[in-house]
Amino acid sequence: MSNKTIVITRPSGQARQLSEALQANLLNSGFTPEASPQIISLPLLTIAPKGDDVLVGQIRKALKTADLAIFVSPNAIECAMRLLEQSWQGLSDKSVPIGVMGGSSMAALKNHGIGIEGSPTKVILPQNNTQWDSEGLWTELQNLRWNWSAKKVIIFKGEGGRDWLADTLKNAGTQVEAFSVYARVPLDLNSPAWNEIHEIDFAKSLWLLTSSEAVRYLGQAKLPLNLATAVCPHHNIADAAEQIGFGEVITCEPGDEALIAASQAWLSI
Repeated sequence: MSNKTIVITRPSGQARQLSEALQANLLNSGFTPEASPQIISLPLLTIAPKGDDVLVGQIRKALKTADLAIFVSPNAIECAMRLLEQSWQGLSDKSVPIGVMGGSSMAALKNHGIGIEGSPTKVILPQNNTQWDSEGLWTELQNLRWNWSAKKVIIFKGEGGRDWLADTLKNAGTQVEAFSVYARVPLDLNSPAWNEIHEIDFAKSLWLLTSSEAVRYLGQAKLPLNLATAVCPHHNIADAAEQIGFGEVITCEPGDEALIAASQAWLSI
């Protein structure tokens, strides 16, 4: 095995999917076991779904009069659908369109049968994957030519996080209701999960960073990140990586395919 290490920092379930895809891609690309890197999962944040009857009742009531629902992430989709335990189109008398910010969220919707029904739910996604973020979704939403001051939008999100889109909608006169359907729980700095990290050669490590909040938490671990390289699928994450002292920060397009391509390029150096 190569003495290089790739660290995946996503929550455990999502990290496993990326790790398996990365390993398969390296194998298909001709990387021998001797040339393949060590791949470590370091789940900096754990997604803790919320689940109480009061929240479910509030969401169901809000959906009955909503004109649009926005899910800020795949986690928001998974946690909301787990809470509601019902098909999307069964939650309202009208088909409520959905806005998402990236391809992973689109895939999560399809996993729940949303957007592929007999009469498909309208799903709005920024057309350019370099704009898979709040700003990109707002640009796409403006193509609807809606009178936003007459609309009601529901946002499904985690605790904390960016409020840019909610604030932008409110500034346009929109009635906005935001529901936090999960919390992000940081990895304990004393967890055994860090043990393997302390053994790696940081100068030969590549960190796949997909959450600004997780990156800021990583900065508390006091690791020699000035020796390491980071790959980030968004400029906000890249900015956070630079702030905590990564020696080299590479920005790639959103999506697992781009993360895998960037990993391959780094391994070939």
